[in-house]
Amino acid sequence: MICETLPGTATGTAAPIVVGDTGRLSLDGVMAVARDYAEVGLSEAAQARMRRSRALLLDKLARGEAIYGVTTGFGGNAHYQIPPSKLGDLQTNLLRMLKAGVGRYLPPEVVRASMLLRINALAFGWSSARVGAALHLVEFLNRRVTPLVPEYGSVGASGDLIPTCYIASCLCGEGTVLVDGAAIPAAEALRRMGLAPLTLEAKEGLALLNGTTMMTALAAMALAQVESAFAVALGAIAMAAEALGSSADYYDPRIQSVKGHPGQIAVAAIMRKLLEGSALAPGLEEIRARVARTGALARQQDSVEAAPESLQAPYSLRCVPQGLGPMWDSLGAVREVVEREVNSVNDNPLVDPETGDVLHTGNFYGGHIARYLDGMKIDIATLANWLHSIVALLMDSRFSRGLPNSLSPNPGLHQGFKGLQLCHSSLVTSLRQQSAPSSIHTLPTEQYNQDVVSLGTHAALTAFEMSAKLRDVVAMTLLASAQAAELRGGAARLAPATRAMHAAVRAVSPMVTVDRPLDEEIASVAALIDRAMIPVPKGLFPPSDSSAKRK
Repeated sequence: MICETLPGTATGTAAPIVVGDTGRLSLDGVMAVARDYAEVGLSEAAQARMRRSRALLLDKLARGEAIYGVTTGFGGNAHYQIPPSKLGDLQTNLLRMLKAGVGRYLPPEVVRASMLLRINALAFGWSSARVGAALHLVEFLNRRVTPLVPEYGSVGASGDLIPTCYIASCLCGEGTVLVDGAAIPAAEALRRMGLAPLTLEAKEGLALLNGTTMMTALAAMALAQVESAFAVALGAIAMAAEALGSSADYYDPRIQSVKGHPGQIAVAAIMRKLLEGSALAPGLEEIRARVARTGALARQQDSVEAAPESLQAPYSLRCVPQGLGPMWDSLGAVREVVEREVNSVNDNPLVDPETGDVLHTGNFYGGHIARYLDGMKIDIATLANWLHSIVALLMDSRFSRGLPNSLSPNPGLHQGFKGLQLCHSSLVTSLRQQSAPSSIHTLPTEQYNQDVVSLGTHAALTAFEMSAKLRDVVAMTLLASAQAAELRGGAARLAPATRAMHAAVRAVSPMVTVDRPLDEEIASVAALIDRAMIPVPKGLFPPSDSSAKRK
């Protein structure tokens, strides 16, 4: 969630992350730095590239070449030429002008992820910033000093100017940072670290703040949470299927193969794994045999007779692969796009570190993040809708094959899960409202220089907010499924995989026998999901192992 202030919970156990070596920065690496406080280093190779690029830029400046944003004004003011004596002032003024953000402060882990991505972008050597600028960011991360950054201000072009200027300003001793959960002036934090404030030189303001690093950080954090929630959601659906006497035969691989979609095939395999060994999920032959007995009576009496159950379960149980398989596919696509953006050079202008050519670009434009995070918002709302149907089935005895209304063992005097279902519906409604695309709402700004903007940060910020709500929706669904399973005959009859999930829930939330507040228990289950501590089958979830634990 967005927060006013949120002290980090450092563990210090994650392996160090060296930026700019021969490998690419992985999303797992981003999470290790953002959430687990892994130490960060800047490789010698990266430093050499940065020095070479800087020297090429300085040579051009010495020859009097005109370079956008270095010897000129910015955006619509690009026709103004700046004298050499004012090039540093130009960059400092840029930071001060852009400090116009509003809203609550972004969580520290998002800001830390953005700082890491900026180091990674600088390490390619195309931004012509001094090595010292990147090393200041490294020191802030390793000393756990996190700038306070307002949530609103970016239109996603030229990248995330307003949010990232708050980070760059703190490097220069202006602004406010979090240290051990307390907000202090950035100048004081620099003094405690023994670092001099960074004095910006030619191009360095642009190099530090122009680009897609904040929206990409938000996207990475949102994706990690959605992947974890999706994995647990499938487990909650499987447990509900057991409580409702549904069959694993709907997930037969032959059904999926003749449709052919990878996500459908994968989700069906996950559901089969989750339900393997269940004593509560009958085969369709067993169901057909029970229904056939009613059919024999109908033939004998030449009358229409109602069987005690249907040959087919409702769509929310029967069509899980077909309905949620597309989310498996799309999450894989989102991960690919976010990983590419994490490892991109995304500011403007660029200086080729080999030739010195100055390239005027649009790499700051967040179109890819906007498009794919808008899509993930639809996935989040779709999954929430699906879980809403599951809970509705469980809560109503007309559709739950005889489970007590509201899952209360003592209905009437005790209302069971009525309150939980109300909150569940409220959150699902909110997610549906937030799922509308951000990217289509472009507006001209900045003297018609930024006449089309990506709104990638809006898409990523909304998806990040939605991911937290989705986690809570999944937590409530899992609590309802666990209650239903016990009412149906107890955890001992569950499949081994869902039984392990049930045990994890029961460790923080016992069965509801009489009415009691559930808000803290919902939060406890949500925290287990957030830390990937609900056991789910490994190696099956899109598109990597979502059960890898994050502190």
